[in-house]
Parts: sequence; C-alpha cells; structure tokens
Amino acid sequence: MPNTILKVDKISKQYRLGLIGTGTLRHDLNRWWHSIRGKEDPFLQVGEVNDRSVKGDSDYVWALQDISFEVEKGEVLGIVGKNGAGKSTLLKILSRVTAPTKGEVKTKGDIASLLEVGTGFHPEMTGRENIFLNGAILGMTKREIKQKLEEIIAFSGCARYIDTPVKRYSIGMRVRLAFSVAAFLEPDILVVDEVLAVGDAEFQKKAIGKMQDISQGDGRTVLFVSHDMTSIEALCSRVIVLQNGRIALIDTPQKAIEFYLKSDQTDDEINYVNVRGDKQYYIKKATINGSHNRNNLVKSGSPIKMKFELNKELSKEELKKIAFYLIIKNELQSPVLTLSNMYDSNFDDSKESSRFLECEIDGLNLSEGRYFVTTWLTFNNALSNQINDSFVFEVIQTDFYKTGKMPNPRKHGYMLLNQKWSSS
Repeated sequence: MPNTILKVDKISKQYRLGLIGTGTLRHDLNRWWHSIRGKEDPFLQVGEVNDRSVKGDSDYVWALQDISFEVEKGEVLGIVGKNGAGKSTLLKILSRVTAPTKGEVKTKGDIASLLEVGTGFHPEMTGRENIFLNGAILGMTKREIKQKLEEIIAFSGCARYIDTPVKRYSIGMRVRLAFSVAAFLEPDILVVDEVLAVGDAEFQKKAIGKMQDISQGDGRTVLFVSHDMTSIEALCSRVIVLQNGRIALIDTPQKAIEFYLKSDQTDDEINYVNVRGDKQYYIKKATINGSHNRNNLVKSGSPIKMKFELNKELSKEELKKIAFYLIIKNELQSPVLTLSNMYDSNFDDSKESSRFLECEIDGLNLSEGRYFVTTWLTFNNALSNQINDSFVFEVIQTDFYKTGKMPNPRKHGYMLLNQKWSSS
C-alpha cells in the first residue's frame, strides 16, 4: 500500500542460551558447510518456543517466530504482552539494534528509538552535546538541530543541568531528555519501549500528549510498548498482542486489551494447601470472578467477586461462629488490607444452612502491582484453616483519579481512595 511506512515480513529471532554470539566453532563450520551447498542453516530447524513457564531441553530458543504486520504513516501501533513475550526483541529488530534470524523489515524514512535508559547517550558528554550527537545520527544538520534545541530542553525539564555530563543525571532525567530528543528531532518513525515507566506520572502524561501530536498533527508513526493499558487505549489505533514470541492478535485497542487481560491469566489452580489449623472447617473450592485460576489480572478500581465453598454444610449456629479473613499482601509480603465477614455489618448469618461464603468489592482500589492473598478461617475463635498465598491479583494500572497522576506504591502507599478536595 502507498501509505505503508513499515513492513515486517515473517521475521524470527533465535538465541542460543548461555552464550554470547552464535555458538561454537563446530556449529559455525556446520552452518558454513550447509551454506556453500545451498542448504538451510541446520540450527534453524531446532529450538523451542519462548515460554518461561515451562522447562525446556533445547539450547536454542525462538524469541520471535513468524512475525508479520504492516504499519501505515501516521498510525500509532501498540504492542502488549507479558514479560518475555518478545516485545523488546521485536523493537530492537525494528530499530536495527539486532538483526532477525529469518525474515526482513522494510521501512521508509528515519527511525528514532527509546529502548533502554541511556541508549544513544554518551555519558561523558553534556546533555546539550548529546542532543547534537543524536541529531547528527538522524542525519540532521547543525542548523536544523539548533532550531529545535530550546523546545527539546524546555520539554525535558532539564534546563538547569543541560551543560552537565549525562553520567550525573538521574534515571528519570535521562528518560526525559532521551524522549525529548527522540520526539522533537522529527523522525519518521518513533519507537518507544516501556522505559517511559521509569519517569514520573506528570512526565508520562506529557509524553503521551506529545506522541498524540506526533501522529495526529505531524503525520508521523509511533510504535509504543507499555504495560499501562490506559495509555495503550488512549493513544493507539491498533494493538498487537504477543504471546511466547508469536502474534496472538492484532485488533482495536479495546478488543486487544480485553484479549490480553483474559489470556495472560495462568491456568494454575487456586492453592488449597492448609498450613495451619485443625481443619474442622476448610476451603474446598474457590472462584475469583468466576475463574478457578490462581493468578488473576484485574484493572485498578475494577470490581471483584470471590466465592468460597466450605468442606461441609454449616448450620445457622455454626455460621455465627465462623470468621473468614482475606489478608492481601504486597510483593514484599507486607499486609496491605484485610477483608472479612466480621467487618460487614450487613452480613446475613440467619440462614438455616450455608455452604458458601461470598465477598464482593465494588472496586479493587490498589495501585499497580502483584498482590498475594492468604486466607484464614476460624471457628469459635480457634484457627481451623490457613492457606498462604491462596491466589494472586496482578493489578493493571489505570487512570484511577482521572488526573493522569498516580502515586508510587512503595513511596506513597498501595491504597487508592476517591477524594474530594476544596478550598475556602
């Protein structure tokens, strides 16, 4: 198509585990011997899918396999997938940092990439000098760079330190300057990895706005990788979902995000192993939003429904003596909050018999991160059943406050509360 600015045709990338380079001298000679006879590289016929959840036997792994898609001029293409899905490898191939093992990439125009903190910067040079260096790499003249210089410095917020060597910059400052350089030097294709997550929320909002201006106003193309589904939905016109190095779906942001959230949940069942208690009463089965999976992806602020089946029917008298607790902990195993039927004044314990306990939360108001849930069941104040890390919530960040600003969980706490502020 005439407006196609990037075409990816059946690219694959293979790595040999544990080695730098392609492998041993014997392997290289074997490749050479097959090559002069016009035969395919024998080591392309081996290798395993890049699935980190299973143990493999081969020394070779396919980080990417048979990736094909086209991108139009002015389009913003999102790329999502769990860690290890192949997102960064794909962007490195598109940015010509590494070459594909098979397939080819065709582009029209210049590509500017923001892949890792500090990429493309010389640490001994000042911020100003690095701006000119990056502009020269993109083929711009000194005069053209000077015309953009003040805009770049102002947008980055690094004016005070612009004549200081980059090695003195914090990680956040490097990210801000790197994005500003990549965005304002007007490449035809801007490639942005999830490195933006290092920056503060205010700068992330500015960066999203700038990428929208680049695509809509200037008609340039953006490839954007992020775990922030709110940014993906707001910015992208199409989204690729990667799974184990393959394209699982290319669709609209809404459909792709829904597919990703559902497919990224593992099939591991909820843990029912009792570690303490007399087991007179215990949890036999449980569902989280109708699923038996141990790992559950949820959006921050979204509703949750949990249902727990006990090992036997409870009489009205027994139910009055049951206390059930869900202790939600962060990745450091520090308690964040506790849910319990004892904390609900409307809990109905008047039924003649019961076998299920249910808990509904209107919104799981937790910051982005991984949360582990330990369950406690007591009867008449005696511990009957304790299950450590029974199930897990993987909370995906959203624009919870509708301000573009979100607290850092480890610095500011994990709870998100709706607030009303006023002045007088």
